[in-house]
Amino acid sequence: MRPIMVRAMKSSRTAIFALIAAGALWGLTVPLTKLSLDWLGGGWLTVARFALAAPLLAWVGRRGLRDALTPGVLGAGAVGFGIVILLQNAGVGRTSVSHAALVVGAVPVLVALLSAVLGHGVARPVAWAGYALALAGIALVAGAGGSGASTSGDLLVLASVTLSATFIVVQPRLLAGRDAAAVTAVQFAAGALVALPHAVVFEGVPAAPTVAGPVLALAALSLAGTLLPFWLFAYGQARVPAGLAGAFLNLEPLVGAAVGWVAFGEAAASVQVAGAVAVLAGIALSTMPGRPAPAPVRRAAGVVRRRSTRRRGDHHRSPVITRA
Repeated sequence: MRPIMVRAMKSSRTAIFALIAAGALWGLTVPLTKLSLDWLGGGWLTVARFALAAPLLAWVGRRGLRDALTPGVLGAGAVGFGIVILLQNAGVGRTSVSHAALVVGAVPVLVALLSAVLGHGVARPVAWAGYALALAGIALVAGAGGSGASTSGDLLVLASVTLSATFIVVQPRLLAGRDAAAVTAVQFAAGALVALPHAVVFEGVPAAPTVAGPVLALAALSLAGTLLPFWLFAYGQARVPAGLAGAFLNLEPLVGAAVGWVAFGEAAASVQVAGAVAVLAGIALSTMPGRPAPAPVRRAAGVVRRRSTRRRGDHHRSPVITRA
């Protein structure tokens, strides 16, 4: 049992590191999206973002592609990637980088709520306190205003966040027994396909880029903001509870807001800085490990029960050992 427990602990640590990396990389997506929208509309940006990332990830997960090609995986990708990013792009185009990034911080709270409603586990009181603190920090930032911020843009981003939280809750069942890279690649393709009609009908054929900046931003968005973080998050999400995985998404708004303030020169009022600190404190609380159970409880939980398989008149069968 000890080698198995050691492997499980190492797997859990690796999953946590993957989730941290994913959350930090996702913090770059809103700033990169803002730059890319100088060339492409929201629909074409969604198509290009996933169309560039899908083949690369499909090659990595090529052995598991057949198992990943199911209606459930495709449908989840169409909504969780395609529609979510369409809404997010529309919102980012109407609000500030820091606002859009911090509204995304509502995801962990929504994930925890949905997980509790669907019976996928209830977060500990200290985790709920962390979620509440992070959400209060987001409210402080959004309420303080910002360069180019608007209520309509914030609401569009919030709509994308709601769908994204739902996707996070249902994704572990789709990942179970499947290769994370293959599943994500199939979902990228579905996201690109569902966004294509919107791009063609409402945006027309995009013009050729006149400067290199938006093109480079799109390449970075497809790789560092899409392929790597989605793959890393899928890897971690398949190995830890949904509520814990969702908590690391709070890194996204924190990094995104910082980039908005530093790289884009967006004003950061003292209230917004306080809100960012609250978000960081909320992450710390929501991911704080619980106290170990008392020794008598641990011993009781580890007691090996014997369930007899003897039937009447069958006295020679040995009992089956099961663990409580």
